[in-house]
Amino acid sequence: MDSDSITIIAVFFILLILSAYFSSTETAFSSLSRVRLKNMAEDGNKKAHLTLRLEEDYDRILSTILIGNNLVNILLSSLATLVFVGMFGNAGVTISTIVVTVVVLIFGEVTPKSLAKERPEKFAIFASPFLRVLMVILNPINCLFVLWKKLLAKIFRMEDTEGISEQELLTIVDAAQQDGGIDEQEGELIRNVIEFNDTEVEDILTPRVQLVAIDLDTAGQEEIAEAFRDSGFSRLPVYRKNIDNILGVINVKDFYTQIYGAGADKNAVSVESIVNPVACVPPTMKISKLLGKLQSSKSHLVTVSDEYGGIIGIVTLEDVLEELVGEIWDEHDRVVEGFVPAGSDTYKVLGMADLDDMFDLFGLDYDIDIATVGGWAMDELEKIPETGDHFVFGPLDITVTKADERKAEELLIRKLPEEETK
Repeated sequence: MDSDSITIIAVFFILLILSAYFSSTETAFSSLSRVRLKNMAEDGNKKAHLTLRLEEDYDRILSTILIGNNLVNILLSSLATLVFVGMFGNAGVTISTIVVTVVVLIFGEVTPKSLAKERPEKFAIFASPFLRVLMVILNPINCLFVLWKKLLAKIFRMEDTEGISEQELLTIVDAAQQDGGIDEQEGELIRNVIEFNDTEVEDILTPRVQLVAIDLDTAGQEEIAEAFRDSGFSRLPVYRKNIDNILGVINVKDFYTQIYGAGADKNAVSVESIVNPVACVPPTMKISKLLGKLQSSKSHLVTVSDEYGGIIGIVTLEDVLEELVGEIWDEHDRVVEGFVPAGSDTYKVLGMADLDDMFDLFGLDYDIDIATVGGWAMDELEKIPETGDHFVFGPLDITVTKADERKAEELLIRKLPEEETK
């Protein structure tokens, strides 16, 4: 083998390596995680810092890679054509096309891209120094491509899609949980944080009919003490004449230390003097905004009023926090399960249970603008539910098992087998 043949072979392999370099670099920069890269840069990795700076100008990176890859592949094809034409004559063009296509596809595209996809950050960091040099060399051509992109954006009125949407974030969390990067509890907490700003006050309030409140004009100290004991709450709303006229809340600590407890002078302090004022908010307020309001006012409770000024319920700081971390129980709470298994695909469901949670439990996807299961039953029956009422909704068989004169308190819900729903 003469020196010219060795040179041609060496050039061919160098071009093939460059083709693999550009292909793997393109995949690495399009697949890398900016979060991981930032963590590596913050840990003192200078190459990661360089890679992060390059990634911020992704358009120039992409144009540099594409220009380099196309130049290399064209040179590779031209060189192979010259060699094979010299060896096989006119048939060399066809042979060259077949050989170069197979070789470039395997060693210049598929293999390097597959490897880069597995470790995108490492490949990007490895490729960054040489890529930075190429970006400087090809800067005049890159500028033309940038101008061309701006022109196309104006012609086709392309919208700026930078940033990550909420749905994309939820997808990332699901993928991280499936890959084992985070556990189920961490994933649920992150999802709650992402969806936190979408929840409104009316979605988490304690409705008016469930309020334990004190009439300041009629309740004596014994009645107030009994209300605290029976409810187990640390704060109780106080109203005058009717519950739409809530004056504020009484803290159990203030009540027992200043009025009712041992050593307290029961005649020195009036109940009204320990009532703390509370804010009133609309039901459409986002709970993320409400949390800030509670923090700034150092309050633990707000009332919720409708458009006519009537009280429709209350929301506590604990209610807001439970949207992030789930149910919070203390040693005095009576744990009430909204969904109790009662057989195969059958549950006893409280009327006040969340309707969306009920549909999720049965793996169903319905968008109904009703908060509770009991309210949904009333809407379906078109009357106040009574014990024994029965109806079918899609694949669900529902029977009201307990009701009072105003609402359904408990329902038995069974998911019907597919053959029964056809």
